[in-house]
Amino acid sequence: MKVLKFGGKSLANGKGLETVLSIITDKVAQGQEIAVVVSARDKATDQLESMLERAARGEDISADFQAFKQYQIAGEDIDFSAEFSILQRIFDGVSLLGDYNDKIKDHTLAQGEVLSAKYISHLLRKHGVNAVFADSRHFYVTDSHFGNAQLVEDASAKSTIQYFAQLSQGVTPIVTGFIAANVHGETTTLGRNGSNYSASILASILQAEELQNYTHVDGIFTANPELVSDAKIIRQLSFEEANELANFGTSILHAKTIIPLLEKKIPLRILNTFKPNDGGTLICEAKENIGGIRAISVLENYALVILEGRGLLGKVGVDARIFRALAQAEISVSIISQGSSERGIGFLVANKDAQKAKQALEREFELDVYSQDVSGVNLVEQVGVVSIVGQNLADFDKPYNALIRNQVIPLLINNSATGRNVSVVVHKKDLPKAVNVIHGEIFEISKRINLAIFGRGTVGGTLIEQIFEARADILKRRNINLQIVAIANSRELLFNHKGISPEQYAAFDTHKVPYQMSDLITQTQQHHLENLIAIDVTASKDFVENYLPLVENGFDLVSANKIANTIGYPFYKKLRETLAQYKKQYLYETNVGAGLPLIDTIKLLHHSGENITRIKGIFSGTLSFLFNTYSASDAPFSEILQKAINSGYTEPDPREDLCGNDVGRKLLILARELDLENEFEEVTIENLIPEALRQGSREEFLSRLKEFDPIYQQIKDNAPAGTVLRYVGDLHGDLSQTATARLDVKLVSVPITSALGQVKGADSIFEIYTESYGENPIVIQGAGAGAAVTARGVFGDILRIIGNK
Repeated sequence: MKVLKFGGKSLANGKGLETVLSIITDKVAQGQEIAVVVSARDKATDQLESMLERAARGEDISADFQAFKQYQIAGEDIDFSAEFSILQRIFDGVSLLGDYNDKIKDHTLAQGEVLSAKYISHLLRKHGVNAVFADSRHFYVTDSHFGNAQLVEDASAKSTIQYFAQLSQGVTPIVTGFIAANVHGETTTLGRNGSNYSASILASILQAEELQNYTHVDGIFTANPELVSDAKIIRQLSFEEANELANFGTSILHAKTIIPLLEKKIPLRILNTFKPNDGGTLICEAKENIGGIRAISVLENYALVILEGRGLLGKVGVDARIFRALAQAEISVSIISQGSSERGIGFLVANKDAQKAKQALEREFELDVYSQDVSGVNLVEQVGVVSIVGQNLADFDKPYNALIRNQVIPLLINNSATGRNVSVVVHKKDLPKAVNVIHGEIFEISKRINLAIFGRGTVGGTLIEQIFEARADILKRRNINLQIVAIANSRELLFNHKGISPEQYAAFDTHKVPYQMSDLITQTQQHHLENLIAIDVTASKDFVENYLPLVENGFDLVSANKIANTIGYPFYKKLRETLAQYKKQYLYETNVGAGLPLIDTIKLLHHSGENITRIKGIFSGTLSFLFNTYSASDAPFSEILQKAINSGYTEPDPREDLCGNDVGRKLLILARELDLENEFEEVTIENLIPEALRQGSREEFLSRLKEFDPIYQQIKDNAPAGTVLRYVGDLHGDLSQTATARLDVKLVSVPITSALGQVKGADSIFEIYTESYGENPIVIQGAGAGAAVTARGVFGDILRIIGNK
């Protein structure tokens, strides 16, 4: 025999009910011997409880009761007058008295199971199945603890065997779940998960070949798929693993459901009613111990109770007083964590019991509070628990660090007595993010990185295309899923928490919406997005104001925008302090050398204790091209400048390059990497634009380029033989003794045989002088400009941040 159990959602009118009937009739047609256990249909139990409560408050429930009756009959010619009459009498009596007890509640809720089993029996007979209604109150015997009755095992086993022995051959019993009766014949219920429990009892007593539990999900997953989209189904579990999962809150399982099956080694298969051909999850006796982390479960609606006091240090019996007081108040305690010598203790209770628990403990420790031995009883309400079944605390460092990086702060961590399960208590609002972060760390599932890109100019657009092109390869090689969830300019935003596709990006103007930064932050929080990186590829001073709130709300930062590193030192320092406080990263390699590893090298040297004495170089790819070409050519300066403009090397207004401020900002960034406190005003910059051309429109400036020629021809003519012109940034001074450096940006003549003199094209070059290397600098040289190079450098910073996660 096999026992089949169907839940309430499977039995809802429509597709669910039709599928259940098809499953049962097919098995009977195949000659299988089955017994079927059913829950109340759809939301019947909740509806009955609600009507009972409302009747106690004196509210009119007649319309709801009428709708309930119509749903249960669903147009069938079936007599439910006895059950409806019972319910009517109960509701009338409760309305008259204004109250009810657990005994009345059990009798009320039982009618939902009875109606369901009778209805399914009726429909099956219409389908040609010899089905009979079996009221479990006739054979399950319990104590009189109404609401959560305990089975009297021997009496129940004897009655059940007798009851089923008298059934005719070929009969299919449709058994009520959840309900039983005490020795006086009074209706009781089996408490939480009662229908599954009653099905496992039946399978155990009848020594069934298998218990098949049909639900609305595919089986047991590595995590709740409603919370974790990457959750994977677990095809097989041992009884011991299933029992651990049940103990730690997996919604499909309950410990008391597993125990009767475990004793008789009866397999349990979790199946989806709506996918009857899928194998689901099989729970059976393990042939070998698979080990390792099996799944993550989540418990909600708890409160953390904390009792602390210096006066409790070393006192004996504090725990006994705590749990005696809670037991007397009939409050169940969950996860417990205790400090040394009973100085402090924290534990979980159901949210509904939180205030009652606090009051019970305050009464118990009233004198201790008065004597200041106890500082008080504190509550943290609305918390949840993420439990990792199979997790060893010694290996919990990566999930823990990932939680901290994603700004999920555990309130309490508990290791089970077996040492194979870790539970983390967090605020309820953080539960979805916490379970996703932990799941991504411990299972072989791609790590999801959520990117928000600000700036749709040449560099931003190139970066977006590079990410789209590289995503599949990065996923394959590094198991990292790069998702662009936001693309924005200064005013408009395209957002998709599941990731923006190339097609959606191409239709940016169609789907964009106006936004404030707070709107984006709210959306990332609502969708519980983890591993967030904000990428600034703007040149906006205003946008830098968003850096602090982004960091405070869980974003790492990558920036090609130099502003944040070159505005006032107080902001620079505040940003670093905020990054350290929230354990966030900020990378900006492209701020100085486009895609060259300059800042990274300087950081490494400086943090390792190497004394950097000077940094000198050609910081601008634009000006590198300009003077490399001019020094090697007889063409006038204006002609070379026009060529640079036509080639796209300069900003739209070339004066932004020629004024030298960009080089000055880059030099300042390097100074601050050496913990120097220079301000931009302290940078000495030689402006390459003749004073007469510094004002006016861009068009006027471009029409007067020939005015450069005599000036630069004279500079070229006056240069010493064997030298060439280079626009150089120079950081120097007694760097080990002062808080600031000398920062000079100027046009100089350098030997043509020197490293700076050998630079070609639009390359940048940097010479880093240190005490250890003496007069032989470390030289870093390469392409110093271009959208593709800069975008690739930004992409590299993104990957570096990911590598550090």
